[in-house]
Amino acid sequence: MSHPREASAANWLAVVRAYLIATTALELLREPTHLPLYTIGQTGSMGQIAFAVVHCTIGDVLIALTSLAAAVVIAGDRAWPSTGFVRVALLTLTIGLGYTVFSEYRNVEVLHTWTYSELMPRLPPLCTGLSPVLQWIVIPTAAFIWARRYSTLTIMRTG
Repeated sequence: MSHPREASAANWLAVVRAYLIATTALELLREPTHLPLYTIGQTGSMGQIAFAVVHCTIGDVLIALTSLAAAVVIAGDRAWPSTGFVRVALLTLTIGLGYTVFSEYRNVEVLHTWTYSELMPRLPPLCTGLSPVLQWIVIPTAAFIWARRYSTLTIMRTG
């Protein structure tokens, strides 16, 4: 029988791994379908589009992982994820969504780093694209659901 601290560490690691894997897979699936909402999807070369997909996927995964780390530090405890899982998940979504709204506004409206196409629905008051906002609600939620189920199965098999 494993020590309770070892089981908690294994569960923590299983959740983070599963969250990272699910987030990466979902971002890789979403990114190409999201391209028509940005002008690069309509005007970019194949090389530019491929670079954008890889670059944006890596960036989104880093945002997701950083949001999770911040949420665990702020709202987690020694027993996380056994306790406080939903609290940490909700805070992760809030941090990721907050950063996304800020980043989209700054990059689209202020710096003009990228441009929305006419197909992108926008949300007031900052004219943030609807797609990135939905992305930071749907993908982390799905990744947390999968991570919780996967980690529970992993711990049951090894415990």
